[in-house]
Amino acid sequence: MHDVRRFAFVCLLGATLPVCAAAQATDLKFDFGSGRAGFTHVAPTDLYAESTGYGFEPGAQLANGDQGKTTTSGAPFFFSARVPEGNYTVTVSLGDSSVSTTTTLKAESGRLMAERVEVPAGKVVERTFTTNVRTPHLPKLPLNATGREEISLDQFDRANVLDWDDKLTIEINSPHAALRSISIVSAPSAPTVFLAGDSTVTDRDGGNDVSWGQLLPRFLKPGVAVSNQAQSGETLKSFANALRLDKILSQMKKGDYLFLQFCHNDSKEAWPQTYVDASTTYKAYLKVYIAEARLRGATPVLVTAMDRGDRTTGAPMHGHGGYPEAVREVARDENVALIDLYAVSQTFYGAAGADAPKILADGTHSTAYGGYEFAKAVVTGIRQNRLPLASYVVDDFRDFDPSHPDTSAALNLDGLFSKREARRAAAGNPGPGPL
Repeated sequence: MHDVRRFAFVCLLGATLPVCAAAQATDLKFDFGSGRAGFTHVAPTDLYAESTGYGFEPGAQLANGDQGKTTTSGAPFFFSARVPEGNYTVTVSLGDSSVSTTTTLKAESGRLMAERVEVPAGKVVERTFTTNVRTPHLPKLPLNATGREEISLDQFDRANVLDWDDKLTIEINSPHAALRSISIVSAPSAPTVFLAGDSTVTDRDGGNDVSWGQLLPRFLKPGVAVSNQAQSGETLKSFANALRLDKILSQMKKGDYLFLQFCHNDSKEAWPQTYVDASTTYKAYLKVYIAEARLRGATPVLVTAMDRGDRTTGAPMHGHGGYPEAVREVARDENVALIDLYAVSQTFYGAAGADAPKILADGTHSTAYGGYEFAKAVVTGIRQNRLPLASYVVDDFRDFDPSHPDTSAALNLDGLFSKREARRAAAGNPGPGPL
């Protein structure tokens, strides 16, 4: 196995003193055809094993293709390689000698990295993206220090368990896959976009809802990683109590970003342990998150939650009480970039016409179509706020106009985000649905 691992001494800035740790650099190369010098050959029958640290996830129906030059399948399949947590730049090589192919690439629990990569017959095309891998572990505490060394995963984490393990999982989704090679290289200096929020932001896979958070990477160039640490059911208070915020802060470095979108659950007074009042504690918690990000040299960005919609018509509900305005007030008070997804969503719902009922899967959580448009709205907000992150937006991106949204037929995303048994087998128990 071609596995070059180099150790570097890296200091992560904490709240007061630098905490130093050994960071492991990784350079892995896998060949899925006849084999190339310097690459680890992977046969279609090679399932992931701890002993090797690489392989296909269970449920894959694979064969050699193109006279042994590729691995092929007509259904989505998943390849994993064991790596330490961190950012990685991944290059995937695709192409068949005699058949044109169209392939969509995802990472971890359904993060869209490359959409419909078209490769003409006889050509080989490479696609490169940068993604993030994480585990639940936190840095070891100093002697007698209070706290815990692992975040509190709950029943909802089982729905995207591939985001919380020690391997990088890549999905190949194509009606005629022609996978040639995959390389995985550490990218420790790549800026990271950390996402904190609830089920309307979290990575979701194998269900009917698809968030803007998991679609955001599709619109960003290689060299920047999205670490989507949002989770179903979370509020600003519970996110911090479960040490999810601590996990983000333990990885955060100068030049990173923290996108915050909370509201759907914060407003639930029936949840007394996690409820935060819009005019007081909600704003106070937002300011704590902002201060912690700035302390580490990162840029905070506030995002108002999209409005709920009528289950039948898709019409905006004009809900969320004072929470959207509270976010706007904090943005003004703290001079923080604001992306007003609440206002955008209301215009979007009203302008979508016959597609309006297709934006949300259940009145709260977006479909693939809705998530895609919301992701475009977030990217447009990145540009409008003139964040340095805008330099990583893909060259062919066109700003989202909620009064003239794409049609669901034009995007045609349903086939890319349907329930998949291979993913369920890899994740084990998918857990309950989102909140």
